[in-house]
Amino acid sequence: MTFKKRLLMILALALVAGGLYGAGRLGLAVLPQAEEEAEEDTLFGHRETLYLWYADEGLTDYLNGVAVSYSEYQDEVRVVPVYTQGLEYLETINQASLQEEEVPDLYIVSNDALEKAYLAGLACEVKLPEGVTPMEELLPGTAVRAVTYHDKQIGYPFYYETSCLLYNRTYLEEWAKAQIVAERDQAMAEDAQEQADNGDVEEEIREASEEEEVSAEEVEAKMEEAIPETIDEILSFADVYDAPEQVEAVFKWDVSDIFYNYFIVGNYIDVGGVNGDNADSIGIYNENAIKALRVYQNLNQFFSIDTKEISYDGVLQDFLDGKIVYTVATTDALSKLEKARADGDFSYDYGVTRVPDVSGELSSASLSVTQCVGVNGYSTKKEMANDFAVYLTQYNTQELYTRTGKLPVHCDGEKTYDDPNAAAFLEEYARSVPMPKMIETSNFWVQLEIAFARIWEGADANDELRALSEQIMGQVLGEAYTEQYIDVPIPVEEMEEEDVGMEE
Repeated sequence: MTFKKRLLMILALALVAGGLYGAGRLGLAVLPQAEEEAEEDTLFGHRETLYLWYADEGLTDYLNGVAVSYSEYQDEVRVVPVYTQGLEYLETINQASLQEEEVPDLYIVSNDALEKAYLAGLACEVKLPEGVTPMEELLPGTAVRAVTYHDKQIGYPFYYETSCLLYNRTYLEEWAKAQIVAERDQAMAEDAQEQADNGDVEEEIREASEEEEVSAEEVEAKMEEAIPETIDEILSFADVYDAPEQVEAVFKWDVSDIFYNYFIVGNYIDVGGVNGDNADSIGIYNENAIKALRVYQNLNQFFSIDTKEISYDGVLQDFLDGKIVYTVATTDALSKLEKARADGDFSYDYGVTRVPDVSGELSSASLSVTQCVGVNGYSTKKEMANDFAVYLTQYNTQELYTRTGKLPVHCDGEKTYDDPNAAAFLEEYARSVPMPKMIETSNFWVQLEIAFARIWEGADANDELRALSEQIMGQVLGEAYTEQYIDVPIPVEEMEEEDVGMEE
């Protein structure tokens, strides 16, 4: 678009807006709808219109801004974002697609709904324009797997959700400094004792040592020891941590929500294979998953959390109030913590790191959901919709985080991930398990969440996992399925702990 065209359009829009505003102020009749539509035809009649549907109201301002910037980049296309409410989002898109006017040309949807969209004709294979770097070379493998269905890419990864370990950095720094001082005192005491044994005590040297400052480098190095790599390390820290009065729990998380629990079994449960689209690749009931769930169950002895009372928002508020040292949080925590800090409601430093492994032998993997941009198979403007989808998901996406708090998948050369806490989420996302797409297993997450709740309250992990596997396999196969029982002995030390608990 030439500068003259842009100037004329801006003036026209200003005149229209000013005229409508003036009419309202003066009590005059506003233009009838037919006249408004005629006015739009005058301004945008030379352009093709794309309708972009979305269901998250928090995206409204951002998408409107992208639509405007795209119109400057591509002056033959006008993009109209359409916010759509309702639980049956895809059904609503399907109904609108059968109309002759204002068909949703593209839409934002979570990756687990892509199979349903594809089978309904609402998603089609996407093709990157010539010269654009392939997804496999540009994006984390998790993102590519999230939009891959039977070896076809049927959407563009946009932004994601996953979970990480969130910790109170201020508390860990205070702990580190206290540990260094205590270790110095111990060393000086040992030196003093040795000198006393030799009859050569020098009080001046002792006093000088006590006044030695603790450097920032020493504190940082010691603090790294308190950032846990396994759950066992969290338990060990809890045993030695002299918590401030306001701290109510060393580790607390929403045990009622599978999204914050899934990392426990994420590395040992397979639902749909690598891309979450293969009904022949189901592996739920296995030895490592049973062992991991037993570790989870044992945590209830250390961190008594009521599944009926806990909530993610409540846990995050406790973290803001300084009542928790460690918790499991999703990406929304970043913007909430920064807003609370700006409002004066959060006075601590914090950090984000990968979720801890279950133990030294059992690794972890978070669950992730990728929000994607799909091109509607019913659209008559697929090529234009495809080009805009690329623009939306790959260009200037650092503004997505700045304006919405959502972390973009595409991050090449952007400032978003200069923040180490945001970078930690991207690292966890890259190693996470994408939500599967298969319709037959759509209730798996609800059933797994129920199984976790039962196990937390004391149900046998082996029995619960076996029953869950039989249910899901029955759904996939369309007939009753029986798992062969796996005998996983409980370690002797765990049996002794259980006996002690029963005696108490």
